[in-house]
Amino acid sequence: MSWFKRNSNDVDASGEKTVKTEGLWVKCEECRKIIWKKELDANFKVCTHCGRHFRIDARTRLDQLLDGGEYEEFDAGLSSTDPLKFSDLKSYADRLRTAQRETGLKDCVVSAAGRLDGREVIVCAIEYKFIGGSMGVVMGEKLARGIERALRERKPLIIISASGGARMMEGAISLMQLVKISAALARLDAAGVPYISVLTDPTTGGTTASFAMLGDLNIGEPGALIGFAGPRVIEQTIRQKLPDEFQKSEFLVQKGFLDAVVHRKDLKSYISRALSFMAGESAAAAVAPAEN
Repeated sequence: MSWFKRNSNDVDASGEKTVKTEGLWVKCEECRKIIWKKELDANFKVCTHCGRHFRIDARTRLDQLLDGGEYEEFDAGLSSTDPLKFSDLKSYADRLRTAQRETGLKDCVVSAAGRLDGREVIVCAIEYKFIGGSMGVVMGEKLARGIERALRERKPLIIISASGGARMMEGAISLMQLVKISAALARLDAAGVPYISVLTDPTTGGTTASFAMLGDLNIGEPGALIGFAGPRVIEQTIRQKLPDEFQKSEFLVQKGFLDAVVHRKDLKSYISRALSFMAGESAAAAVAPAEN
């Protein structure tokens, strides 16, 4: 007869009955509406009222993009050695340990091989919660290895960016990764292996200045902040007021910096069609009816 017994967890110290609602609802920072968390999750973490795309972690990206959420992760054990023994308000070593504990990752990139609509692909997703998705030597090495694997196995490459730029706790070594990754992508391009870049909120600094803008197809998520320097820095430099929505993905696609802005729920099918086109499959399908 435990149905009729009050659960002690539902009663606070004063004897008042309480209802646990923490974590069941989320407030959208754009429209300020309250959303049921399960409804938000079912909608790809996109606000059902205004369409704001919430930030999501790297593994969720892979789950949404790859068939059945199944993939083989590689190079997961790479971790920074703190080459400069850097310290500001706290040591870089402490920052690394905290980020590793909170995210369960050794560094900010999750590299994986899987299938997208049946097509074998290599996907590298950046985790923004790991020191702002900043680009250090480990990111450079993992992305370079992912590119080399895509080249070796001739599988399309997809990189999903969410980054504040170079990881300055590693000094000039972090800046060297821009050249390293870009050179690897040049080899991939020369071999004719497709590379699709997905830019999410935020993608800034050295990440934008290198691999994020080097895709055969550059896709932005709706409302994503994408740029090199921040708007305030630019305004102070040029001494002019910037347009509204400056550095948002919708603004950039109008100016030709992006090829498309794609809703998260449509991203997988959009990339699948793009890869089919790059492989010549769409053209073949279009010609076939005429031949008959």
